[in-house]
Parts: sequence; C-alpha cells; structure tokens
Amino acid sequence: MTDPMGALGGAMSAFFANAVVQLVLYAVFFYMILLWIAAAYWAFRDMRDRTENPVLPFLATGLIILFLPFLFPLGVVVYRVVRPPERLGDVYERNLAEEALLAEVEAIKTCRGCDRRVDAEWIICPWCRQRLKRVCPNCDRLVGLDWSLCAWCGKDFERPATERAPEAATFQAPAHAPIVAPVGDVVPRTAAIATPGKSFLGR
Repeated sequence: MTDPMGALGGAMSAFFANAVVQLVLYAVFFYMILLWIAAAYWAFRDMRDRTENPVLPFLATGLIILFLPFLFPLGVVVYRVVRPPERLGDVYERNLAEEALLAEVEAIKTCRGCDRRVDAEWIICPWCRQRLKRVCPNCDRLVGLDWSLCAWCGKDFERPATERAPEAATFQAPAHAPIVAPVGDVVPRTAAIATPGKSFLGR
C-alpha cells in the first residue's frame, strides 16, 4: 500500500524540478522584486511631490521596503492612508486661483456707503450720494479722495495754492525812517535849509 502523502510529495518535487516551472518561478520572483523596488521609488517621488520636508520621502521608501517583496502591496496601502491628501502643485494652483478670484473681487468698485456696484468714472454714488472721487483742479482728471497728490500731473493737494513769498535776504529801511548820525556828530532836531551862497551859520 502506497503512502498518499509520499506520493503527493514526490509529485510536487517532480513538478518543481521541471525546468519550465523553475523558469516561471524565477520570472515571478524577479517580477515581484521589480515591483517592490518600483513601489518604493513611486512612494519616494509621490511623497516628494506632496511635502517640503526632505526626510518624509525617505521614510515612505523605507515603509515600502520593510514589507519585503511579497508583502509590499500592504505597505502601499498603508502609505496611501498616511500620505498627505494633496500635492504641492495642486495646493499652489488652488492658491493662485483664490488670489485671482480675490483680485477680481477687489477690482469691482463698490460704494462705501451702500455697497452697491459703481462705475470707475463716477464722482458721486447715484443711490446714497456718497462722494466717490474728486476732480484735480490742475488737470481735471479724476483722483481718489484719499490721494495726497495727483498721480497724473503731480499736483500737491496738501500744499496751499498760494505760498508766501520768501522773505528778503537783506533788510531795507523805509523811506521815512530817520537818519542816525555817527557818534560824535551833532545833528539839530530841526535843521535849516541852506540857501545857495550862504553858509550854514549865516556867515
């Protein structure tokens, strides 16, 4: 009576001893090794695209490698659970879209009094009569109410229109100012007008 277990073992040994079967087994083994390395490299690149931390890509690669060639699909599942949900490029594009939308909203002119849309060329809001802009007195262009000078002509709104002339560098005495004589000379309070041919004392 033959042993069934021994017969089965012999059949299995003969099967695996076949050259074609061994070639297929080697091909499957090397294919799993290749998938293992490719999964580790994919985890490295994927994590590098999702974070700015230089250490996390190597940790993701080590996670795949630790699960060995035949268990790496489980490592891939674990990695997909713990990885960041968004790539850096997606976050950057979303931020750009939000900034563009915000800039578009800010470009829409609204009245500060009633929050209604107004035209950029309006001076007064037609609904609430809120002052929106003013006209430059120098170039007749529209300027903002909070501008300190005109951006078109350079008119300074804070400086008065007429500036005081600078004071003269030298002082000029009035025409009616009395003449002060040098020290030592005597000048009478009322002097007689000398006539031609006569001296001052009448001699």
